[in-house]
Parts: sequence; C-alpha cells; structure tokens
Amino acid sequence: MKFGVVVFPGSNCDQDAVDTLELMDQKVIKLWHKDHDLQGCDFIILPGGFSYGDYLRTGAVARFSPIMNEVIAHANRGGYLMGICNGFQVLAEARLVPGVLLRNANQQYVCKNIYLTPQSPDALLTAGLDRPAYKIPMAHGEGRYFADADTLKSLNDNGQVLFRYCDETGAITDAANPNGSLENIAGVTNSGKNVFGMMPHPERAADPALGNMDGRLIMDQILKAVLV
Repeated sequence: MKFGVVVFPGSNCDQDAVDTLELMDQKVIKLWHKDHDLQGCDFIILPGGFSYGDYLRTGAVARFSPIMNEVIAHANRGGYLMGICNGFQVLAEARLVPGVLLRNANQQYVCKNIYLTPQSPDALLTAGLDRPAYKIPMAHGEGRYFADADTLKSLNDNGQVLFRYCDETGAITDAANPNGSLENIAGVTNSGKNVFGMMPHPERAADPALGNMDGRLIMDQILKAVLV
C-alpha cells in the first residue's frame, strides 16, 4: 500500500497526514499540485488547509490543479481517495462526492473538539468502527453540509453518510451540530464507496503525544483497503 498526500498552495495539514500515515508504518509521499503523475500511489489524500487562499470558494481553484486530472481518473477507476476538511471541499467542487459545503451557520470560523458517530455500515472508513462517539478536532469556516432532497434521500438509502455530529454519548442532536450541517452530516462517500470526504480532522487526533487517539481509530480503517 502506497499513500500519496497532495499539496496545494495553502495546504497546512499535509504534514499532519504524512506524520499520521508514517506512525501507521505506511509508505507515503507528497504529490505537488502541478504534478501529472500519482507515482503509483494506491490511496490518495487531499489534506486540510486553505488551498489557493480559498479564493472564489473553498476548493474551487484547487479542483482545477493539474494533478486533479490524475486524482479524478484514479477515483473513476475505483481507486481510493479521501478528502479532509479543505480536501472534502475540493472533492465536492470536483463532483466526486455529492453535496456542497457552505459557510457555517454562525458565519464564524469554528475550531474545537467535537464528536462524530459512524453511520455507513459498509463503507471502508466506518464499517469497522463500533463505538457510539469519537472525539475529533474540527477547524473550518465553511463546513456546513448541504444537498437537495433527492440527493439526501439517495445518501441515506445507499448508506453514503459516513459520520454525523453527535454528543459524547452518540446522540445526534441540534445542540451537537457545530456548523448547521443538514441532518448533522459530517462526512459522505460517493456511490462507489471509494471516495471519502469528512470535515473534522482525524489526523490531528492520531498521536499518543496529543492525548487523543480517536482519530487514529478512524485512520486505521483505511488499512483495510490492503485486504480488499
């Protein structure tokens, strides 16, 4: 298994992703946004940050980076792809996952620990998670998930919702929703369940030195791809 972490101008969580994957004893390389070669990587990660300064819309410029041609082709072939925070926004702009990410309901940047409850019973990222709630850091100003009614129904019917915001007991409540996301949605997958997008940062809770390993439990799930 070989991982590639794409670096856009303005990415600031690329090294976090690399460090976490290396803690998991995985081979990982950084892929520059101007590259045209995924260098044989099996699993691609689009990290968090402020790609291209978030001009136009978050992820809107990064979606047209040269390397995205290869990333999109990789995903369309069934290759694994994960977008975290800004990476999720890039996935949405590229139409690789359903829905859009809008400004937080409170119109403010929110940076704090929140709780997620796994939803999809068969997506790679969540199928092996058995706890009701995972404490994960979030840091974004435009993470409010939205989709039209037909798309939302399809997501629910097909088990494409990866995570919902919840309280520490796993209860999905309005009070536990930090950004106004529709139905507390914090992450989704595409219909083929090989592309994953989530707003919170599991890679920021994956090192024992940080005092929280809940994110590592989520990141560990992607290693199941080796066995597929």
